[in-house]
Amino acid sequence: MWKKLPLIWKILIGMLLGMVWGIVAHALGWDEFTLNWIKPWGVIFLNLLKLVAVPLIFVSLVSGIASLTNITKLSRIGLKTLVLYILTTLVAISFGLILVSVVKPGNTFPEEKKLEFQQKFAPHLEEKQKVAEQEQEKSPLHFLVDMVPENIVKAAGDNSKMLQVIFFAIFFGIGMVLLPEEKVSVVKKFFDGLNEIILKIIDIFMGFAPYGVFALLAGLIIDFSGDVALFKALGLYFITVVVGLLLLIIFFYPTLMKVFVGVSPFRFLRAILPAQMVAFSTSSSAATLPVTKRQVETELKVHPEISNFVLPIGVTINMDGTSCYQAIAAVFIAEVFGVDLSFGQMLIILLTALLASIGSPGVPGGSIVMLIIVLSSVGLPVEGLALILGVDRPLDMLRTAVNVTGDSTVASIVAKSEGLINNLEVTPEE
Repeated sequence: MWKKLPLIWKILIGMLLGMVWGIVAHALGWDEFTLNWIKPWGVIFLNLLKLVAVPLIFVSLVSGIASLTNITKLSRIGLKTLVLYILTTLVAISFGLILVSVVKPGNTFPEEKKLEFQQKFAPHLEEKQKVAEQEQEKSPLHFLVDMVPENIVKAAGDNSKMLQVIFFAIFFGIGMVLLPEEKVSVVKKFFDGLNEIILKIIDIFMGFAPYGVFALLAGLIIDFSGDVALFKALGLYFITVVVGLLLLIIFFYPTLMKVFVGVSPFRFLRAILPAQMVAFSTSSSAATLPVTKRQVETELKVHPEISNFVLPIGVTINMDGTSCYQAIAAVFIAEVFGVDLSFGQMLIILLTALLASIGSPGVPGGSIVMLIIVLSSVGLPVEGLALILGVDRPLDMLRTAVNVTGDSTVASIVAKSEGLINNLEVTPEE
């Protein structure tokens, strides 16, 4: 029966059992046993996620960009698509940063608990603080300088240099696109195959997620001595993410549809609801793509010429819900660790989340790996993931629904601008 149970229920059961174990273990004095024999399995799960971070971002980006040959070579439709995807992602990230800065869910942690975290990770945080102070003395454009690696092998060996890996991957992919197809066909097939292998590895690792979540939550509750403040902060964090994602679905995208396409919010939400439900249940933009395409073409009347082009690209590079969540999660973890993020660090979060979203795979669990990149970019301990992994699965489901809603919105706007919506099969002027 356990094997047939969907992964979401396995993770939720693992989360619940981990919380129960932590509370019971603390009450019965099993703290040492839990920390020595159970928590390490959660650490292993975190290490597995970190293990695939660099290859995932590089291979996903190269494979994704290399598949967009038509965008850079053939039409203005590609430029519109890329610009709209980037703009909506920037809005989603900015919205997440503003929302979490107003709510401040991590500040519900007691000061003594923050001090415990600061002492536990003091060497790491002190090192990053020194780096941050050095950064402040540099040119205002130093973050652009730091994006360009002088040694890609060295950058690939340091998760904090992930932005440099992304930079190299983008230009590697662009180089492939600009070369004749016959010269890069073998390389494209290699990266496509490598991308599938890495996604399968993530799928295998996510099979361990219920046990990893169990171990992480059990150890976390012991670390906090069953403190109710943990659940209060997690609850407020959860609500903050849910509110942010729902506002994107209910207000942001319908507003764009009304202004740029002339479709009422009710009609739009009703048309895309089946795709949202599939996305919510599968947590996979890729798995939802056939349903998204059907709804966009039949209900929103987008011509297949546009949907066949824009929607698959969205699965690769448009992760508005994921980006919004990453911004909120990063600031929340910083608050819990008692780290005050500067405006410059906020900009780094925005930029890193934007670029990382391009390489986020449209599969369950992919965004967690990308969050490691965002945390590392501003010097936050990736161990902070332990705080949020237990409640991540339902948020992952909602994030995916946001992602497919954004894909559908951009496809509709592009189609409207090209006269290929509402059954108007008008060929754009060349």
